Amino acid sequence: MSDARYLHTASVLSNGKVLVTAGSYGLPTNLNSAELYDPSTGTWTNTGSMNNARVSHTGSVLSNGKVLVTGGYSNGINLNSAELYDPSTGIWTSTGNMTIARNSHTASVLSNGKVLVTG
Repeated sequence: MSDARYLHTASVLSNGKVLVTAGSYGLPTNLNSAELYDPSTGTWTNTGSMNNARVSHTGSVLSNGKVLVTGGYSNGINLNSAELYDPSTGIWTSTGNMTIARNSHTASVLSNGKVLVTG
């Protein structure tokens, strides 16, 4: 990996690659970087940077292949922000904020395509 990190997420994409997002390499330094691991070649590549640095967030792979990242913690603040990663472009886009800021929560993709965030 390019950046050592902990308190990050790892999401398996529909193409088999693994998206690793944000985290920290030592508090209070939070990351907004993202990397892709290709298990077929054993290589890591950088991909688009997130709009917000964060730790203790969640990453959910949606039915359309995009990844929804929600909440977390950054610079002493719990976050209510959410971002979408598009693996076809490598671009992050801000999306609607959650009603309540949270970190160390769970996020579950439901059968109707919605994401339930709790905790």
